[in-house]
Amino acid sequence: MCALQAGDIVTLQVEREAPFGYFLSDGNEDVLLHKNEMDNEMEIELEQAIEVFLFTDHQGRIAATQTLPKITKDIYDWVEVVDVNHRFGVFVSIGTSKDVLVSKDDLPESFAEWPTEGDGLYCTLITDKKGRLFGKRASADRIESLSVPAGQDAFNQNVSGTVYHLLSVGVAILTDNKWLAFNHESERTEPLRLGQRIEGRVIDVKEDGTVNVSLKQRGYESMDKDAEIIYTYLNHRGGAMPYWDKTQPDIIQKQFQLSKAAFKRALGRLMKQDMVYQEEGWTYLKNKERKGNKKED
Repeated sequence: MCALQAGDIVTLQVEREAPFGYFLSDGNEDVLLHKNEMDNEMEIELEQAIEVFLFTDHQGRIAATQTLPKITKDIYDWVEVVDVNHRFGVFVSIGTSKDVLVSKDDLPESFAEWPTEGDGLYCTLITDKKGRLFGKRASADRIESLSVPAGQDAFNQNVSGTVYHLLSVGVAILTDNKWLAFNHESERTEPLRLGQRIEGRVIDVKEDGTVNVSLKQRGYESMDKDAEIIYTYLNHRGGAMPYWDKTQPDIIQKQFQLSKAAFKRALGRLMKQDMVYQEEGWTYLKNKERKGNKKED
């Protein structure tokens, strides 16, 4: 029989009881099932066969737990980063009492691109030549094999997802509904890291069903209160209003309850965001048909 190895789920026989748990055996080797690793709802008897997960304890010995992990040597899944150690790597929770290390050799060179606590990595389990248990990140190809193509109706939809691969000019993301997404560095306001959760919107759907996403706010989402007043008024009027940055202050005050300075600042923000433009004393929403009637209210 092969030697018992960390990372395996095996069925062993209860050999004998000890003050701190039970010793289990495969007929050749014994491993300890500590009372802290026992299923409290299950009654254990001598010579009983039980299923356990094998791991290495703090002294490097093979030990057993009745808590089965989220991932194994054959099963991949998303696991949460629970600790970061720049000397060794990041520790992830696999659902057992002992977290496992994803080596720094399996992470980006820059610490700024490492995942932080609460981020997610798609991993499996491996053992090294010394029998030590590690988490191993899945390849991009394996993650992409989970995906489904997006339809054209995905355009402009809000999406959430996880960064699984860093590229030279952007990042690859698997959305929660399993679309493959790309975020270009120009479509975000700050750098992203491996394993980071994101929320954005689809700005392009490719022929192969992959999507491009932007993490920038829609224009109306990034407006301040004064700009929102003007934007709402423009929408209410069908996209055009007979006021611009040279309109008299008393008219601005009467119509919007804003000072001339506040009106100009808000209008400037909307123009900077390429949401409105001015022409011949009028202000127009972009991508709206002009009103033929230019009479003031």
